[in-house]
Amino acid sequence: MDITVIVCTHNRGESLSQTLDSLAASSLPSSCSWEVLVVDNDSSDCTRDVANAFCARSAGRFRYVFERHPGLSTARNSGVRAALGEILAFTDDDVTVDPAWLRNLTARLKEDKQWAGAGGRTLPTQPFSPPEWLSQEQPVQWGGVLGGLFDLGDKAGSLSIAPYGTNMAFRKEMFEKYGEFRSDLGRGPGNLMSCEDTEFGQRLLEAGEHLHYEPSALVYHPILASRVQKAYFLDWWFNYGRSKAREKYGTVGRAERIRMYLETPAIVGARLFVRTLRWMRCLNRAQRFSFKCRVWATMGQVLEIYRR
Repeated sequence: MDITVIVCTHNRGESLSQTLDSLAASSLPSSCSWEVLVVDNDSSDCTRDVANAFCARSAGRFRYVFERHPGLSTARNSGVRAALGEILAFTDDDVTVDPAWLRNLTARLKEDKQWAGAGGRTLPTQPFSPPEWLSQEQPVQWGGVLGGLFDLGDKAGSLSIAPYGTNMAFRKEMFEKYGEFRSDLGRGPGNLMSCEDTEFGQRLLEAGEHLHYEPSALVYHPILASRVQKAYFLDWWFNYGRSKAREKYGTVGRAERIRMYLETPAIVGARLFVRTLRWMRCLNRAQRFSFKCRVWATMGQVLEIYRR
């Protein structure tokens, strides 16, 4: 099998159906063998019926896996283990993919062994005008909050930052070489934790692997009104800070962890003071809220360090 598309889902049967419809319309060469693997993360709605309907409609193209243990990282790792493809592509259960998405996202990986992975371009489904309190200077910073929007322009090339799980692909051997997604990161019941996708990509970059940016690999993600709210942004950034603390301190040895825990309060405390000062002094509304988000992220980091 050449390619496996992994779609993890939890209680989104209706949007999942639209996503699978768009994947079914994918345009790939007849010589390319590919499958779509739906990983049901303990859903209680119609998800199983939706997935089984596609499995029955296109036998051999769609497969269904049930993962009882909650958590996006756990579901993604189940998908990695069950996948038959040499290249593993990932997307979400509430998106629409362009018919050429899968072909374009994986083309360089199939042609050139230097590429360990790739990330595509994720755009809003509908025209989106950011509210006046949201800074437009660095849209990559708020793309994750809104569902994994990722747009580095029209030019293909090497990535220096990791792509989001909404639109990414890796050689399966990368998981065998560098391990799976970290199960202590990622969404779970009752929390907005994140970074399991970007942590894996960053792990590869730091190991010297090369990731490709392919702007023609298009995914369209809806922007929910419930996410374009200050309260949601602050909650997301607070949990982002928690995720970054886990990411940084979750894999070191005991002695190193103790040393860093002794040093970190002063460092983070100083960072919190500086960011709070910039937030309180800033007069520009959008920049002021951006600074406030950074303060919330730092508070999340502090809380997670002390929790651990």
